[in-house]
Formats: sequence, C-alpha cells, structure tokens
Amino acid sequence: MDLSTLGSLSYVAYLVASVLFILSLKGLGNHESARRGNQLGILGMAIALGATVLDMSHGGYELLAGTLLVGCLIGGFLAARVEMYKMPQLVAMLHSFVGLGAVLVGIAHHAHGSTGAVEQIEVFIGVWIGAITFTGSVLAYLKLDGAVSGSPLLLPGRHLINLAMTLGSIYLAVVYVASDGSDWNSLLIMTGIACVLGFHLVAAIGGADMPVVVSMLNSYSGWAAASAGFLLGNDLLIITGALVGSSGAILSYIMCRAMNRSIFAVIFGGFGTGDSSPSSAQAPAEGEGKEMVAGSTEDVLDALQAAKKVVLVPGYGMAVAQAQHPIRELTRRLREAGTDVRFAIHPVAGRLPGHMDVLLAEARVPYDIVHESTEINDDLDDVDVVMVVGANDIVNPSALTDQSSPIYGMNVVEVWRAKQVIVLKRGRGTGYAGVQNPVYTNDNTRMYFGDAKASIDALLGAMKAA
Repeated sequence: MDLSTLGSLSYVAYLVASVLFILSLKGLGNHESARRGNQLGILGMAIALGATVLDMSHGGYELLAGTLLVGCLIGGFLAARVEMYKMPQLVAMLHSFVGLGAVLVGIAHHAHGSTGAVEQIEVFIGVWIGAITFTGSVLAYLKLDGAVSGSPLLLPGRHLINLAMTLGSIYLAVVYVASDGSDWNSLLIMTGIACVLGFHLVAAIGGADMPVVVSMLNSYSGWAAASAGFLLGNDLLIITGALVGSSGAILSYIMCRAMNRSIFAVIFGGFGTGDSSPSSAQAPAEGEGKEMVAGSTEDVLDALQAAKKVVLVPGYGMAVAQAQHPIRELTRRLREAGTDVRFAIHPVAGRLPGHMDVLLAEARVPYDIVHESTEINDDLDDVDVVMVVGANDIVNPSALTDQSSPIYGMNVVEVWRAKQVIVLKRGRGTGYAGVQNPVYTNDNTRMYFGDAKASIDALLGAMKAA
C-alpha cells in the first residue's frame, strides 16, 4: 500500500476517532450512559493509535514498539494497583505527563528549527501551557496525597507576582520570535518561569477546593495537547485537546457556580481563601462550645429504622474506607423496609469531580436516588435522619457564617436542618481544609466513630440479628 493511500486512511481513521471521542464525552454526561461513553472513548483511542502507527512513513517501529510496551506495562501496573480513593492523585499525575509531553514536543520542535513566526509562537505557547500544567499537576498530586499541606500559600502580593511572571513570559516570547526562533535562552527561561507560575497558582489554592483545581488542570492539559497537535501537524491531537480543554473549562465553571465561587479565582490562584462572596443562607451556632456526643450501633440502628426519610451524604472518608458496597446494602435494606432513601452529592465531595458518583455507580446504587446537593437542601427540613459518611467541609456551616474561614462562600449540604444527624467519622479531627465543624456538637447530632466500612458492616450485622 503506497503512502498516499495510508495517509487517506489515517485521515478517515482520525475522523472516526474524533466522532467517537465526542460521543464519549456526551455519554459521560449521564449516569446511565457513562459506561458506554468510556467504551467509545477506548475504541476511539485504539483506532487513533493504530492509524498513527500505520502512518509512520519514516520507520522507527522498533523504538515505537518498545516505548508502547513500556508505557502499557507501567500504565497497567498503576491502574491495577491504585485504590479507588486514590484515583484523584492518579488523574493529577496523568495531567502532569500531558504537560511534560507538551514541553518536550515544543523543545524538540525548536531544536529542529521553526519555520515562520506563527510556528514559533505555537512552540512558545505550547511550552508555556505545558510547563504550567506540569508543575501545577505535580503539586496538586502532592496535596491530594497528603505529602504537602492542603493549606493555601498566600504570599504578599501574590497576584502581582503572577502578573509579573505572565508579563515576563510575554516579553520573552517577543524576544524569541524576534530571534527567528533561534534564541534558546528565552525559551528555557520562559520554561522555568512557567514552572514556577504553575506551582504558585496551585499553591495558593485551599485544599477543600482541590476538585475544582483538578478539573481546571484537566482543561490545561487539553490545551497543552492541542498545542502539541499544532506543532506535530496532527489533526486528531488538536481536536482531542480542544475537546478536553473546553470540557474541562466548562466543568470547572459549573463547579464554581455550584460552590458560589469565581472562575477567575481558579485561573489566577488564591481560590478558596475567602475572596468570594458568601451565601445568603444562615446556619445555627448552637453547637459552639459543646462536646461531640458519640452514639452506639444500637442508637444509630434505632434512628434509621424509625425514620421515614433518610438522606446519605458521602465524602472522602467513604472513599478511603471503601464503604460504598456496604452502604449500597444498607440502602437496599432500608428501602425494602419502606424508607425513602436518597443520596446528596456535593460538587466537591471527595478529591475529584464526580468522585462520589463513580464510587456509588461502582457499587450499583440506583441512579434515580442519587441527587446533587442543591436538589436536596430544600427538602432537609422534612428529613428524619441525615447520615454523613466521612464528609466534613461540605457539611460545615462555617462556609455560610464565618468570614475568616477558608471555605467561606462555598455552598454546603445543610444537614443541620434535618431532625437528626448521624456522622460516621474515624476521629475527632478536622477535614481537609483544617476547619472545625460546629454541626458535630449540635444537640441533634450523634457521632458514630470508626472506619466507615466497619461501622456500616456493624449496622448490617445488627439488622440481621434484630
């Protein structure tokens, strides 16, 4: 088969893969079709990879085969070993690889010589976005994994620092293009500045808002991939990068609106530090100055069996304990007994957009009883029991009342409005944002201490014995 025929086939394959990627994103927008969306995405990537390999006109198959083998082995090993609650860390690290890839593609393209000002600008922008994505994603990974503090790093004049680094990068871009793309120093200095900028932007963001940061970094990685596609002349990479970049930006905007935040705060850093306007809702302060009251398995079981309406609010603790499967069984038993059971999912519950939805879907919790927190809040006055499973910041009234709180202005699940609140928690410590939760000491709250999975298993055992 001649090269022209192979080229035509690759264009057709890229077109098919692009359509599959679009259908994949569409499928991921709904619980029922998410599995099919993933399958379409996998098929599209397989077609794209196969077409790219077959279209290699300059050989190098041996090197490519070795690279693919090593990459597949590493990816498969990591995917097989990673726990579900560590998926956010894995996603953040994968974003960093995309950013690093864009940097390497841009530098390699520079080394081979750029033709024209447009291509030189493409090199510069690709490296700049890639470097920001790389270091920002690495720091996000470290924050999510607990290797560094989740507290925001608020340097004096941080916005001016970011502006100075951005203007410096623009100046270096002018120098680079003026040198006809031959100035290594301007490109390398800009790469260093962009790495610092990416680190500083994420460092200034509070831990409670890391899911939005991961979403925004996902968008950055898409634009980095698109820039690499322009340099490589790969239409599919441009389309895929644009899809990921735009969908990530839209998701970030939606999450910011749900949290009463500004999207610009995500882009320019300092997000989750009290810069946003508060919600108009008011929360009680009755829990202040009191001690947490622990409840026994029998107390919790009696409350659940007497309740007609129950709402479960899952958080990162559920993911860590891998308690989604026993929670599904508890939900099934309560519903069979005639109890109205629903789930309230906060936009930033967990450490990744949709983290709780994925875990509940894995456990086969019925989709029709899983709702966004904004859909549940108005009904909480009529709910008999709210069970908070390993969540803290997303049910904290300080977000509505305490202007000094790092989560101030964030919409929360207003669990204190229910007749009784049961909190499954491993200990008496604070959440990821490091903020005490006054709900835990309210008169209508009972703490059910222990590992979430072990606690739910104990409840199920008590149910069977009753």
